[in-house]
Amino acid sequence: MTSSTAAPEARMPAAFLGHGTPMNAIDRNRYTEAWRAFGAGVPRPRAILMISAHWYINASAVTAMEQPRTIHDFYGFPEELFAVEYPARGDPALAGEITELVKPTWVGQDRDSWGIDHGAWSVLVHAFPSADIPVVQLSANALKPFDYHLELGAKLAPLREQGVLVLASGNIVHNLGRMDWTQPDTGYPWVRSFDDSAREVMTADPAGVPELQAHQYFSAAVPTPDHFIPLLYLAGLAASDGKATEVLVDGYAMGSLSMTAYTLGCERIVYDGVGGAPVLPKIPPDESNI
Repeated sequence: MTSSTAAPEARMPAAFLGHGTPMNAIDRNRYTEAWRAFGAGVPRPRAILMISAHWYINASAVTAMEQPRTIHDFYGFPEELFAVEYPARGDPALAGEITELVKPTWVGQDRDSWGIDHGAWSVLVHAFPSADIPVVQLSANALKPFDYHLELGAKLAPLREQGVLVLASGNIVHNLGRMDWTQPDTGYPWVRSFDDSAREVMTADPAGVPELQAHQYFSAAVPTPDHFIPLLYLAGLAASDGKATEVLVDGYAMGSLSMTAYTLGCERIVYDGVGGAPVLPKIPPDESNI
């Protein structure tokens, strides 16, 4: 499958979406309505480059298969969720372009092991429900420091001129061990403190996101870096553009998840939607891979 050579008239926007639990894929709430409004409000992309928290491996790679599979990489959820498919085609040509674009940074091409994981499709089913735009995923390299991801995000900036929507998916605060079923739509004070500090940086000087590692609640908010790393890609794009980002939607789930989402380079998105993220099934969070 080859990529279209037609470029849009304007630079594509970019975004980071706080995806929360996989249950958002089959729910309608203020977060999913914000994602729908975002997808409907941006120019039609030539392709989507997705950076998902759930492709967290010891390498930098892009998917390069013609037809990526829908990956149900979670446990203990309703069968309805396992039945979700997102049959978007891939774009091997774009994968090759990315590999060349970021040199001398090495990014390999994965032709058979990955696909579209739930960190990607749980938001894509709302933002682009027709699944008719090619999707390529970029892994989050677990061996690299935050500055690496910020700089790699900046290197991806030319893709925005070529009709590629860069979309990151994770959670700024993601602590499964502290989840509280009695707080389905609120966050602990330390969660709000860290999320507020991240907002201050993202809406003023996104290049400073790695400095959040010095925040007093960083270790609680980011016990593992996988869900935080995608934010660095949007921050890198914003720093490359010399612009700040805007909040698309914010809020909390289960006490210890931040649902905040940011956009770059698009007009303010207006959406209708009520209700918080759906309550998790009664499963041990650390065994669910959310």
